[in-house]
Formats: sequence, structure tokens, C-alpha cells
Amino acid sequence: MSAYSLQRRLSFGLTLMTLAFWCIATLVSALIVRHELDESFDSALQETAQRILPLAIESLYQSAPTDAAKHISALRPHQEYLTYVVRDAQGKVLLYSHDADPADFPAQPVEGFHDTPNLRIYGETGVSRSFFIEIAEPLSHRREAAWEASLGLVLPLIVLIPTSLGAVWWTVRRALAPVRHLRAEIERRDDADLSPIEGLRLPSEVSPLVGAVNRLMQRLNLALTAERSFTANSAHELRTPIAGALAQTQRLKAEAPPGALRARAEQVEESLQRLAHLAEKLLQLARAEAGLFLPPEAQDLLPLIPHILDAVTRDEGGTDRVQVHTEAGLRLRRRIDADAFALILRNLLENALKHSPPGSPVEVHLSEGAIRVRNHGPILTAETLTGLKARFARGATVAAGTGLGLAIAETIATGIGGRLDLLSPATGWADGVEAVLVVPAA
Repeated sequence: MSAYSLQRRLSFGLTLMTLAFWCIATLVSALIVRHELDESFDSALQETAQRILPLAIESLYQSAPTDAAKHISALRPHQEYLTYVVRDAQGKVLLYSHDADPADFPAQPVEGFHDTPNLRIYGETGVSRSFFIEIAEPLSHRREAAWEASLGLVLPLIVLIPTSLGAVWWTVRRALAPVRHLRAEIERRDDADLSPIEGLRLPSEVSPLVGAVNRLMQRLNLALTAERSFTANSAHELRTPIAGALAQTQRLKAEAPPGALRARAEQVEESLQRLAHLAEKLLQLARAEAGLFLPPEAQDLLPLIPHILDAVTRDEGGTDRVQVHTEAGLRLRRRIDADAFALILRNLLENALKHSPPGSPVEVHLSEGAIRVRNHGPILTAETLTGLKARFARGATVAAGTGLGLAIAETIATGIGGRLDLLSPATGWADGVEAVLVVPAA
């Protein structure tokens, strides 16, 4: 199942919900505004009709009788939103405003409010229903006013959308900050540090999760401690009897006459040496998994290199095969225990010498960025290289070994915050394998 971002989901969800409520509120407000505008415009029509009718009647009585309708001219050019006509009881137009078109009005005057396809009309009567006035307002004017009012409610959404998203994102991010701190604490834990997570101010919804994680790490720590203790104790307890059996076998081989007995003694000696080597590697692995490789201060590792090379070449042979290349002016000061560094480099060199063609060179490159050990041999796939770091992984080889060397080096490198990478072919070569050890600077 693919992971998703809780922060992103909450931010977008809350923002969309806020916008949805805002849109609903805008729609309701627009309907209310439309209703209030209609009431206001209707009141204006009614008030205007009641004020103009007496003036129009007085003007008609004072003017000379005529059959032509009287047209009221505008004092200055302007757009007339309200137009009116004054008619008698028979519907004859007596007077109309300068922008009024009598043809837009009904043939017979009607009292009160009524609509045509384009106009909202209010009719009023006076002088015993002898005169009628009708005030008309274009419906488009009302729609325009309602649209502009609604637009005033919608336009803030342009600012509200990014503002809401930013505010919600910030709020959710702050609310999830304890969760991020918890994640960082969990990521910091490894097999060398399974201490309980404490001192975090967490919401009540997350606190039970911390308790469950702490209990899990406690059980895991007990299991790892028991496993390491068993491995270390077993390997340590085996060293003495193996050494005694090896000494007795070597004495038996020396005293046995040439023949089948001596050959069998040599086979037993070889098996005991392999067993002793395995016990030594198991002890190294137990120490590596204990994770006690970070001294208080950094130390210079360069002086250790010759001693490590002497020990490896003495045990594995090939004194002239190992070639060391040191970067000019290199100061290899790192915060790692000297014994741990010796274990890593020794295992890498032993691995390179055993699994390369006889007589081929093994190069060690020391630089500020990394320590590289390369040897010739067949090219390995990325999958095979990854598998070689597992315990007791030996790959397709007939060379003697336990399959623990790279596992030990990987465990120590991870414990000090570094890493061990395997490359094939080796850098600059057409074949071979290269081990790249990166140790964090002090």
C-alpha cells in the first residue's frame, strides 16, 4: 500500500471544506442581496410614482389642451434608469419622460407591480382614477446590480484560496510537529541504541503509539542482547578447547610416522584451524554488533595502516601484492575506535586477497573522502554485491573463508554512522570488485 501525506491531505481537505462553506454562504448571501435589492428598487419605484404623479397632473392642468402627448426633455444628457408615462383612464398617453417608449408599456394602465419581459413596472392612479402613472425600470439594471453585489462576495475568494491554503498548511504543520519529532527519534534508533523515547510533548492521540514503540524496542533489545551474549560467549568458550585440540593435533602430526595417520592428522589440523578462524570471526561480529566504536575524541588512523598491513600479509601471505596509495597531505582523523578500524580494514584486505587471482595486486587508496580497497576478479552484479554483505554469504567462490568479513565491516561502518559500498567493476578497471569505506569526518 502506497504511503500518503497526512499533512497534505488535511491541508487540502480543510481548505476545500472552507471554500465549499464559503461558496454556499456566498450563494445564500447573493440570494438575500437579490431579494433586498428587489425590495429597495420596488420601494424606489413606488416612491417615485407617488411623487411625480401630482407634479405631472399639475403640469397637465396648467398647459393648454392638446391631442399630442407631452414629452419631458432632459436638462442635460444622461442615462435614465427610471422611465415613466402618464395616461388618462382610456389609456391615452398624456406625458412621458425623455427616454420612455410608450410602446414598451401595456396598452391599458395597471395599478401595482407587474413585469414585462424587459421591465419592472409600478402603476399608480390619482384624481379619482382619472390619471395613471407607470414607472418602469429595466430588469437588466436589477440583474447588473445583483451581479455586482454578488461579485463583491466572490472576488475575495481569489485571495481567500491561497491564504486559506497557506494558513491551514501552517496550522497543520505546527500541529504535526510532534509527530515529525517522534519520527526523527525513531529513525535515530538502531541496534546500537534501543533506548526508550522520552521527553517529547505529544498529543494524547500519539502517546499510546510511543508506549507501544518503547515496549517493542525493549523486547527487541532483550532479544539482541541475548543473541549477542550467546554468540560472544559461545565463540569465547570455543577458543580454549579449539586451541587445545589444535595443539594436540599438531603434536600428533609431528609424532606420527609418514603415512595415512599423518595425512589424517593434517586434515584434522586444517579443520580445527578453520573452526578457530570461524570462532575468531564470530567474536569480531559480536563486538561489531555491540556498537561500542565511538571514542570521545577523533584519532589519527594513518599510523595504524602499516601495522594492519603487516598482520594481514603475515597471516594471508602476499606481502608484495598489497599496494597502498595515500593522498598528498592526508590527515585521516576520524572518530572511530582503533580496534574497530583495524577490524574493518583487515576484513576488507583479507577478502580482497582471498577472492582475487593469485599474484594479482590489491590496491588500497587512502583519501579524505573514503578508503578504497580494490582487487581483480570477475564482474559481479548489483544483486550479488548486495547479498555479499549478509552473514555467511560467500558467493560463487572456492576460496576458504567464513562469509562474515563483509558483514563485520558493514556492521561497524553502520554503527559509526558511515557506510560500506561495493562496486563492480572497480573504478578505472575493466574487472574486479571495489570496497568503498566512508567514515564520517570528526
